[in-house]
Amino acid sequence: MNTVIACGGTGGHLFPGIAVAEVLRDRGHEVMLLISEKDIDALALSSHRSFRFEKLPTIGLPSPFSPTILGFIRRFYESLSLCRSIYRKFKPQVVLGMGGFTSTAPVLAGKMRGISTFIHESNAVPGKANRLTARIVRAVMLGFKECAPFFPKAHTEITGTPIRTELKRLDRQVALQKLGLRDDLTTLLVMGGSQGASGINQAMIKALAFFQSIALQVIHLSGARDERLVADNYRRENISAYVAPFHHRMEEVYSAASFVVARAGAASLAEFAAFSLPGILIPFPYAADDHQTRNAEIYVSRSGSNSPQRIGALWRNARPQDSGINRESGADRADVY
Repeated sequence: MNTVIACGGTGGHLFPGIAVAEVLRDRGHEVMLLISEKDIDALALSSHRSFRFEKLPTIGLPSPFSPTILGFIRRFYESLSLCRSIYRKFKPQVVLGMGGFTSTAPVLAGKMRGISTFIHESNAVPGKANRLTARIVRAVMLGFKECAPFFPKAHTEITGTPIRTELKRLDRQVALQKLGLRDDLTTLLVMGGSQGASGINQAMIKALAFFQSIALQVIHLSGARDERLVADNYRRENISAYVAPFHHRMEEVYSAASFVVARAGAASLAEFAAFSLPGILIPFPYAADDHQTRNAEIYVSRSGSNSPQRIGALWRNARPQDSGINRESGADRADVY
């Protein structure tokens, strides 16, 4: 079977798409990935060179009153035309869209060709692209069952959010050694998604003075923009840290970490659960329909108070200008002010 998986734009769309592609390829199927023109897509696929892929020029949907809407329409039709050309050569039997507007043109092109089309929604609250595309697909696959009411006229299946096959637990000492860290310290993983999070980076920098008396080391995936700033501050405070904009082998950082401070994207939550990582979630407050907060609420509710996956959540108070963290004594949750 020839399968097209449209999964570009963000790590939350790309990595679950790669996970599905890996399984299909291992079962003997041919897979082509359709991704965006963003650098993060090409970077993430640099470690998956065996996959065929094509870049599409689509961009996110702007406000209908924005002058950039014309550019969106032009790029959408360019993507649709490119998809139809690709399909004539590749002849797919199925098209799967992983969300975002990178997936809309491929799914529509598949529908026009009369082949089976599907979408996957990882988040608890669906994005605009999937709300639109759900009207023309054979089925909508969901990461959270709580998302089903948003698709009242579609056939839905609860699948969870797939994770990549390489995300398997390593020996902790081996993982720490690969990162150049000690094996006798508690290790905090700080990450903000595939492109980093300036709000989390700034909050961590302002909190470093509180870490001086704690036997702690840090793995901090900062994103490219803040890498030097973050690394300089760890050095200034003399705190042992592995700082990188992005890490290709996430199984290393997950296996090395004792706990995590992170955003609440659905793909990240699936990976934290797979590695039983406790920690603090800081939902991105400007995410569409505040879907990361809803993701976090569901994730917390699914974890029992004694579960190793117990996650405290930093709710709507969290903003990029936050100046510090107030830790509640005896509580498993935190608030940011």
